[in-house]
Amino acid sequence: MTTTETAPHFNSTDTFNLELFFELSPDLLCVAGYDGYFKKINPTVSKTLGYTDEELFARPIDSFVHPEDRVITSKKRGSIINDNALHNFDNRYITKSGEIVWLSWTSMPIKSERLVFAIAKVITHKKKLDEDRNTLLNNLTKINSDLKHLTYSTSHDLRLPVSNLLSVFNLLDISKIQDEETLEFIGMLKASTESLKDTLNNYVDLLSQKNVLNVHTEALDLNDCFIGVRHSLKSLIQQSKAEIDIDFSEFSTVKFNRAYLESIFLNLITNSIKYAKPDRFPVISVYTKVEKGVRQLVFKDEGQGFDMDNVKDKIFGFNQKFHNHADSKGIGLYLVYNHIVSLGGRIAIESKINEGAKFIISFKE
Repeated sequence: MTTTETAPHFNSTDTFNLELFFELSPDLLCVAGYDGYFKKINPTVSKTLGYTDEELFARPIDSFVHPEDRVITSKKRGSIINDNALHNFDNRYITKSGEIVWLSWTSMPIKSERLVFAIAKVITHKKKLDEDRNTLLNNLTKINSDLKHLTYSTSHDLRLPVSNLLSVFNLLDISKIQDEETLEFIGMLKASTESLKDTLNNYVDLLSQKNVLNVHTEALDLNDCFIGVRHSLKSLIQQSKAEIDIDFSEFSTVKFNRAYLESIFLNLITNSIKYAKPDRFPVISVYTKVEKGVRQLVFKDEGQGFDMDNVKDKIFGFNQKFHNHADSKGIGLYLVYNHIVSLGGRIAIESKINEGAKFIISFKE
């Protein structure tokens, strides 16, 4: 006994189901002729473009395509007619109301019938997101470029007067000064000026690098970096009577860029002092911790804090100011953020008005 395999066939019910599928599909389904006209469309086509079926059948398909996309669309159609399938081709159509709709097409030619079967998805929202993202990236690139140029120029131009100031200290004969307090002030000024010179030189060297991926990183001792910054801020700390507690017991070294890390210490400590509560001396805690295997450096103060509902999306933005302080330029937190994320880290903030702020820096492992 033998059996004979029969090819699958469609009965009237199958044909009905296929037609129902065609009619109900949320995607644009159409059959076009090699003459450039629609031959069959599903309701989604007319709904998307805003034309009646009669209007869509009466005009060449190119007349609905955005003028700037007609040439490339015509080339793609020519390729299809030459028996080449088309995949993921994006172009713009103009609706009857004048709106622009982005469609992504996949088309298959049936040469024997001189027909093209095509399906399209509406991707207008995706294109709008891509456009917004590109605009944002271009703006950020320009801001970063302008800031880098400004920082480079400022650092370069300030080195000469700073060097001149150091020359004055070297010429100063302190052996003739007997007052201990005056000698201490001169020592503090000289140390601060030397620290400023080193910082400016570091920034010039750092900004001269063409690619941020080449920023030099090394194993740094957190305590050494903190001591250097505290020394340069000695006068500010003494004047404000700030109390700074450090605890690097959970880990004491980190692989990072020295100039970046010192800038982070400098900006966050300075901010905590500037934005202390008016009736209290600044209290600042700097410590390390390991959270779920991630090494974190934490800066915590008891100052004025932030209203996070209003500032959380802008806290690290360029030229953003949240307190009425004479020295506030809106750049410090922007620099801190960029130093961290450029080397693969993250920074978060927890804060409430008049309850201080806590900055949590997570380092890239």
